[in-house]
Amino acid sequence: MSARLRTDVVDVFVARVHHDAIEFLQLRRVEEPLRGTWQPIMGHTHETPETAETSLDAAIRELKEEVGLAAADALAMWALEQVHPYYIARRDCVMLSPRFAVLVPHDWTPVLNEEHDAYRWVPDADVATEFVWPGQRACCREICDLINNPGSPAARVQRVVIHG
Repeated sequence: MSARLRTDVVDVFVARVHHDAIEFLQLRRVEEPLRGTWQPIMGHTHETPETAETSLDAAIRELKEEVGLAAADALAMWALEQVHPYYIARRDCVMLSPRFAVLVPHDWTPVLNEEHDAYRWVPDADVATEFVWPGQRACCREICDLINNPGSPAARVQRVVIHG
């Protein structure tokens, strides 16, 4: 039997510009399978027999649930091009998760839910040593490009309107 393919997970990278550097929010997970690791916001889309939540709606909901960020408090949000496949051996599945970036004010402070016990801001210069997964490091590079080049075609096309 081959591994299952799952597309019901979203990743949300929260960034801020602080002291002329881009910093990324990481949250320390308290539950398996990623207990004790530092990760961006991760969550699952919700589906009922009547409706299916979009990946964008799930990302916005997860921002509110995991770190208390209301849509109105975000400065910008982008749908990233990166959809990095990865394999989870314990669950025998290949994940394809849409990824999003959110820019917040430099003085915004996350309010953690029960899924996390700590947070930290990682400067862009430290991404290579503080983000475990190559796909996450690639997302951080893509986000730096979007923030540093707000008038670029990519920044305009990938920007999404958030409600909530």
